Amino acid sequence: MAVEVVYRSSRDPEQLFMDKAEADRHDKMLELAENLAQVLQQAVPSLNEEQLEELGIYMARHREIFARAFKNQPDALTELGS
Repeated sequence: MAVEVVYRSSRDPEQLFMDKAEADRHDKMLELAENLAQVLQQAVPSLNEEQLEELGIYMARHREIFARAFKNQPDALTELGS
């Protein structure tokens, strides 16, 4: 019988990973998504909880593209449409 080590995300216990670094990256992405959702809620109070969560996760998953766009490369956002 083989033994496998798996890692569970602390912010998303349903999600399992085969390596710790990947689980840590996922947790950090979810933490960023949560913080983004809080900021977005302040900026646009009419968004509901589900919309805020989806937007936060979307932005966190694509943070590198958004970072480039905010650093004077607005064309980087065209990559999101692909």
